[in-house]
Parts: sequence; structure tokens; C-alpha cells
Amino acid sequence: MNFVKQNSSIFSDLLKTEQAIFSVLKVGDLVEGKMLEKGKKKLFLDLGKYGLGVVYGAEVSNAKNLLKDLNVGDTVHAKVVELDNDEGYIEVSLSEAGKQKAWTEVSELKEKGEILQVKISGFNKGGLTTKLHEIPAFLPVSQLSTEHYPKVSDDDKAKIAEALQKLVGQELAVKIIDVNPRSNKLIISEKEAVEISSKELAKNYEVGQVVEAIVSGVADFGAFVRFTDNPAVEGLIHVSELDWRVVDNPKEIVKVDDVIKAKIIEIKDGKISLSLKALKADPWEKVKDKYRQGQEVIGKVYGFHAFGAIVDLGEEIQGQVHVTEFGSVEEMKKALALDKEYAFVIESIKPEEKRINLKLKK
Repeated sequence: MNFVKQNSSIFSDLLKTEQAIFSVLKVGDLVEGKMLEKGKKKLFLDLGKYGLGVVYGAEVSNAKNLLKDLNVGDTVHAKVVELDNDEGYIEVSLSEAGKQKAWTEVSELKEKGEILQVKISGFNKGGLTTKLHEIPAFLPVSQLSTEHYPKVSDDDKAKIAEALQKLVGQELAVKIIDVNPRSNKLIISEKEAVEISSKELAKNYEVGQVVEAIVSGVADFGAFVRFTDNPAVEGLIHVSELDWRVVDNPKEIVKVDDVIKAKIIEIKDGKISLSLKALKADPWEKVKDKYRQGQEVIGKVYGFHAFGAIVDLGEEIQGQVHVTEFGSVEEMKKALALDKEYAFVIESIKPEEKRINLKLKK
């Protein structure tokens, strides 16, 4: 009786041990195994406490690039496909293990926030393509740094594609911003990687400082510049900071490769904003010395907007003729022509708002 109880106890302990072993191994798990036998259609792996693992036909072919450098006795990672197949083995996949391991590694890199170097292999209308740990990665246009962002003023798709194509073959510093193995999506950002170093570089400058810079790009919204004392530092002069007057086209003021001096007006999150007009005297401070309500003036039509027409009065002073004077934008364009001079009457002057309201003299 004691023998039966003793054997029953041993069997119970053994069963619990085996259950404990197999309870932690499930389909989809990554395991480590030692190559026991390497054949053309079947591989055997020693999975240690889990037992004998096997890789069959198609899986052997799928992992051929990995296997060409492996020999009997080498250790590999595998993904469990079936716990107990018809032959009693644990069936595993080497190719799937590689993919899963790669996704795990890129997820860890994202969590660490590491900056990585990638070589751009291609482009499409939305951005650039590359690979990280053999996983296809995508860098959207919106995630490019200001240095590489396509500087086209008319949203021309052909010009954008041309700008992106120039980046193929180049190495860029990036950060991983989205990892989703289920949808096979790996998104990277150059902008976020650059912002980290930009914050450090920006600490060498302060608001109010006047710097020398080279114009590196011109867009509708302003001009990009690189500091001559450190070309790695880039800043932006917004179109509203190019001149005291309204500027419809920044290229009227600056061109690429121009060397200019500008004043730093804001440093925020590593982004430096500058101003050209801050280095000029404000012409509106003396506007009342020259103009008065009811005065007749000659002005040249500079541009049309939804609210009305902008009129150059000289010495960087502009006036506005409201669209209601004509009834509609279409009627306004019939009555006025760009770059043509007309006689106007000053209806009101508001220096604090930098505004002179005009009426067309009739």
C-alpha cells in the first residue's frame, strides 16, 4: 500500500513538473534551440527542457538565407507553430522567428527613443522607404526635417517627387514613431531625430541676438536659413517677418544663397524664428507725420485678397481698399489692375494696427 502511495506521489509530482514545463510554452512563443541535424527538407533542434523541435520543408526553404551560415551545434531562435505534431515533435518556424524577433527589436528601439541611421532605398508620392532590421519602414514627407522637406511653393507633385528622389541612397538620422506588427507598419521620423539635436544646438543662442545666415530655401510661408557660424543650425523667417509691408512672394525679398543678417525673435522646442524687419526702423511710427484723413494720395496696386486690395504708398507703407467699395472681388479686379497707379483718398489711419484705409477717388 505504501509502495502504491509512494509511486502515486512520484507520478503526481512528475505530472505536475511536465505540466509546469508545457504550460509556459505555447504556439507563437519564441524559443532558443541548438541545431542537431541539418537536412534539405527537415531540421532538428534541441529545445532543451521543451524537447525536440523540427522544421519542415517549406519552412526550411523560407529560412535558407539564415541557414546558409548555420552549422550543427549552432544556436538559433525559432517560433513555435505546433506543440505536438503527428510525429510527436514541437514544430517550429525559423523565418517567422526572425520576423518576430525583428519586430521585438524595433519595438524596444522605439521605447528607448534611440536615434538610428538608415539608408533610403526608394520613394513614393507620400514619402521615403527603407528597412530597419529587414522590416520595411516608411518615412512620410511630413516627418522630414526642414533641411530635406521639399521646398516647393505650388504643391507641384512632380517637383515634390523630384526632391524626394534626390534623397534615395542617402543616410538619414531617424527615430521610430510607430510600430504595428499586425498591420506590418513601421513609421520613422527624421524631424523628431533632428529636433533632439536642434534643442541642444539652440541652447547656444538667445532671443534678441543678431546672427548672420545663408538662405537655404524659400517657400510661400517664408525663408529657411542656416547660421554661418554653425550650418547645422537652421531657422525660419516667416513671411510676416520679412518686411514691414505685406509680402505676397518671399522671393521679392530674399533668394537662395543670399547672405543676410537677422534677429532671433523666438526659440521654442529647438526651433529658431528670426526676423529681417526687426533690424529696420518701423515706418509706421512716423506715418501720421506724412498722412492725414481725407488726404489724396497716389498708390500702386500691389495685390488682391479676399478682403480687398493692397496698395503701395511708398516707403514701405501700404494702404487697403476694402472689397465692399466695389461689391465683389470680381468687380474690384475690373476697376483696378496690378502694378497700376491710381488716385486714392485716405478714409482713416490706424498706426497701432498698421493700417491705412483707402477709397478710390471718383
